Amino acid sequence: MNETNVTPDEAAAAVRTILERIEEAAVVDRRVLFAMLSAVLARGHVLLEDVPGTGKTVTARVIAETMGLEFTRIQFTPDLLPSDVTGSTVYDEHAGEFEFAEGPVFANVVLADEINRAPPKTQAALLEAMEERQVSIDGTTYDLPQPFIVIATQNPIEQEGTFRLPEAQRDRFSVKTSFGYPDFDGEMGLLERRANRRTLSPSVDPAVTPNSVRVLQMLTEEVDVDEKIREYIVELARATRRDGRAEIGVSPRGVQRVFEAARAAAIIDGRSYVTPDDVKRLAQPTMAHRVVLTTEATVEGVEGNDVVRYALETVDVPAVAPGEDESDGGGESTDADEPTDVDGSPADRQASDRDGPEAGQETAETDGSSPGAEPAPSRSAEPAPADGSPASDRDDA
Repeated sequence: MNETNVTPDEAAAAVRTILERIEEAAVVDRRVLFAMLSAVLARGHVLLEDVPGTGKTVTARVIAETMGLEFTRIQFTPDLLPSDVTGSTVYDEHAGEFEFAEGPVFANVVLADEINRAPPKTQAALLEAMEERQVSIDGTTYDLPQPFIVIATQNPIEQEGTFRLPEAQRDRFSVKTSFGYPDFDGEMGLLERRANRRTLSPSVDPAVTPNSVRVLQMLTEEVDVDEKIREYIVELARATRRDGRAEIGVSPRGVQRVFEAARAAAIIDGRSYVTPDDVKRLAQPTMAHRVVLTTEATVEGVEGNDVVRYALETVDVPAVAPGEDESDGGGESTDADEPTDVDGSPADRQASDRDGPEAGQETAETDGSSPGAEPAPSRSAEPAPADGSPASDRDDA
């Protein structure tokens, strides 16, 4: 794939091939894969929070194999040292000098398994590499291979012996999502594949080359985002900050990650421009984990996705030019435009008793508005209007 002559349709076809190849080996909802691939094309990182046995490790490895990328897995434990991740300088007796021995972080796709089991110092070593895409050892800087993607996992159930990721570190992940349990047909398909396989773990042949992945990432940077859609992203983030249930709303870094993921969504759908639907379908997995709730909201069982959902309900969706609001955009649909729930996991896999700021409130309508929704507590001087008026009409001073 050559970046000088790739059309949106060709890019979408390449992504469809990647998706289909991944699904040959892993049973994962297409919408979850959509969010993960959006992060990959946007040069971001993914945080998977799920119970054991749902296919996190297999999916991460298959994604790397499908793209022809080098894959490493780091099992995080309480005694893991930063040098065990980044590498260290060792003395070569034959050469009579010190040489740098690369750690497992020097790979294209790094699976940080159970990242919350390592102490904060070790977590910070990986997260610094994620942000800078380089590591510094004994005063010398070493660049990491490109593309560089970290897929970190953590278990939301077992908390004993874990070190919770600080908010500032969670903010570095472009997407946080969850697989959930597959449905009946999915598990039956899983057993059929295992019956026809002679190896313990599935594997796939590359569908694209590493250079093709880099080309897709560069094409993502060229996607056009209308000024109205940029304002929509900013207003969504500002709405989370005004919500009285949030101690901290979506950060400016988070605004950029939503912007980047929306552009990647356009590439996946075969378009050279972003639509409001691109933003809406990725709002939960890119925003919810950045929201820090107040103590009162936490006690009441509110979650970050509730705050983001209310922002989607109350911020007006911008109008786009005729012909630009088609979901297929000239490319084949990836079935990823259906709404997601909680932290980006499929709505049909997880049921929530909190569909809005208050129990029983309906979820966002298709157009993103909810005229009958009760307003969330507001941080602004005046209470947030209940008629769903745009956040841009309110004074934030």
